[in-house]
Amino acid sequence: MRIRPQILYCSILLISLATGVASAQNAGASSGYPVAQGKLTEPEHRGKGLYRRYCVGCHGVRGDGNGENAPYLDPKPRDFTQATFKCRSTASGSLPLDSDLYATITRGIHASGMPSWNPLPSRDRSDLIAYIKTFSPRFHEEQPGPALPIPAEPPASAESTQRGAAVFQDMNCWSCHGKDGRGNGPSAHTLTDSRGYPITPYDLTTGSRFKCGESDRDLFRDLMTGLDGTPMPSFTDALKPDQLWDVVHYIRSLQTNHGQDGEAAMVGSKTETGK
Repeated sequence: MRIRPQILYCSILLISLATGVASAQNAGASSGYPVAQGKLTEPEHRGKGLYRRYCVGCHGVRGDGNGENAPYLDPKPRDFTQATFKCRSTASGSLPLDSDLYATITRGIHASGMPSWNPLPSRDRSDLIAYIKTFSPRFHEEQPGPALPIPAEPPASAESTQRGAAVFQDMNCWSCHGKDGRGNGPSAHTLTDSRGYPITPYDLTTGSRFKCGESDRDLFRDLMTGLDGTPMPSFTDALKPDQLWDVVHYIRSLQTNHGQDGEAAMVGSKTETGK
């Protein structure tokens, strides 16, 4: 039975805050941290302490995604040793920029057990990134590519949405995401991530948020870069920018409550402040 990520969100955050230190002590007493990390810089050293407090329960002592909480999470925690990240502004197969990792830690990963760590001070989040990068030699041997440019979004229209629907069909997006975008396509039950775990295509009809953000630019970027470590490919070589924007507009048309989350939050804010 899969545990719903929405239920796990708060519990994982509370578990990490309450038991992170104890988990780190137990982990350190058993196998220790990777010797290959060598001498740590000051930011890496500070990040190590933060990681042991907040992250080790899910991502594990060695950053391989095998923490104590991992068996109960779906999707599984990220394996930092592979340096393969879903949310990037760089091309598929490239390392992410530090700004990409910072955005992920700040925002969290929607529909997963990865919460937002925005409550942490900015320096703490930057230090965590410095330490996370020590788990993979790729960050010492390679440089990330440049951020892919995102052209200005053309106006959404019925014609753009119709063109996007045609591209969605022609590119076989429906085979995973389903004819109506509900994540129930004929290939959905066969999909696995890069570690061999079953992975469910995103239900494009729910909410207005995606794994790596909630704006149209975020969605356009995901279509360009793909979500590395998942079956979601990059379409930057297969489609022109105008076609990608058409797909964005079509996907937005599938979201019956698009914009309502933000409106509800605004109403709640006004109610609390009495404005």
